[in-house]
Amino acid sequence: MDASCEIKIDFDDVEKARTVLKSIKVDDFDFVKSQINNNILEAVVKSKSISSLIHTLDDYLACISVAMKIVDKN
Repeated sequence: MDASCEIKIDFDDVEKARTVLKSIKVDDFDFVKSQINNNILEAVVKSKSISSLIHTLDDYLACISVAMKIVDKN
């Protein structure tokens, strides 16, 4: 069974969104397709099972959280 999830995160401005995407994009591999649409980070996460999808989402969102904290300090 395939599983997927779409994530949309609305940032205050497009530069913050681009900076966060740039810092996490390296980890996308084949599991995540991400892009910026105006000031919104959009990502589609795909996996072969629900448990694997949950693990990937957990990792991906943790990376976004760290990147957002660093961007907000600047």
